[in-house]
Amino acid sequence: MKLIFELWGEHPEIPRAEISCLGRVIDHRLQVAIVDIPDPGSVQRLAYTHRVMRYLGDCSATEESFTRMLTDLSLTSDQPFCGRVKKMDGSEMNLSTTQMERLIGTHIEGPVSVSAPEKVFRAIASGDRIYFGEVLWELDRGPYHERKPGNREFFHPGVMMPRMIRSLVNLANAMPGETVLDPFCGTGGTQIEAELIGCNAIGTDADPFMIQGTRLNLPGSKAAIADVRYLPFPDNSIDHVVSDLPYGQSVFIIGSALEELYQSALGEILRVTKPAMRSVIVTHRDIRPLVAEYFTICEYFEQRVHRSLTRRILVITH
Repeated sequence: MKLIFELWGEHPEIPRAEISCLGRVIDHRLQVAIVDIPDPGSVQRLAYTHRVMRYLGDCSATEESFTRMLTDLSLTSDQPFCGRVKKMDGSEMNLSTTQMERLIGTHIEGPVSVSAPEKVFRAIASGDRIYFGEVLWELDRGPYHERKPGNREFFHPGVMMPRMIRSLVNLANAMPGETVLDPFCGTGGTQIEAELIGCNAIGTDADPFMIQGTRLNLPGSKAAIADVRYLPFPDNSIDHVVSDLPYGQSVFIIGSALEELYQSALGEILRVTKPAMRSVIVTHRDIRPLVAEYFTICEYFEQRVHRSLTRRILVITH
């Protein structure tokens, strides 16, 4: 099914990249993408998508092209409807959102209801294109807020927020029924997000205190104390690893310098994961040359957290 995705703008690349776990991106502009999706219901797992629309058409960002597209579509609605428009920064469309919404209303046959529509037709003007569709889903951010680290039974500073973790699980292409391992599981955030989309989630950590915390946050979770240098899993037994690698002096490391720990961790991740499956690791300095000794780097993103911290996200396979 051909769908239009209206994306959140927190990162220029990650929102579009995580859609690739669901389907093929056909076209895109700033904060919008057209995607061919075999299972439309799966869009609910996405972290950085705002709205999803049934694709009706797209055209050049001019009044003439937009009017012609609406005329050619000859849409009708038995239900009360309204037209909505979003213009992204840098849009080349010279009409205002109000003028565009008026055009939508006059070119669709049926009852108009601005205050209580049962159907919403939405145009997104981005760059040199206008994308037009019928809104199917508006994805709720509320559950992510409810799961934020400070709301859990066990809290530890410095952990990632649930929406970011969910996007990493999506970037790994983790599917329901597959096994996701976080060998630095901390407070269990990766396990929570992976389990919510139907994965078999496992967490290990060298710090017993963190494992206790994970079990508080996710009762019944598969969490165990383990040294990442000697993971207790057979070769090629894990589908995906999704993990934020440790950094700094406050991290619990069993007799190992950080560089040595990274090398050992990468070697063990290589050993336990299945070939051709994607994994995602996050670091806080650029270790791409080291990672490339073990894996093929499929994608790389940077996310600035604050002045002294930039997350480096590597999507890897072997």
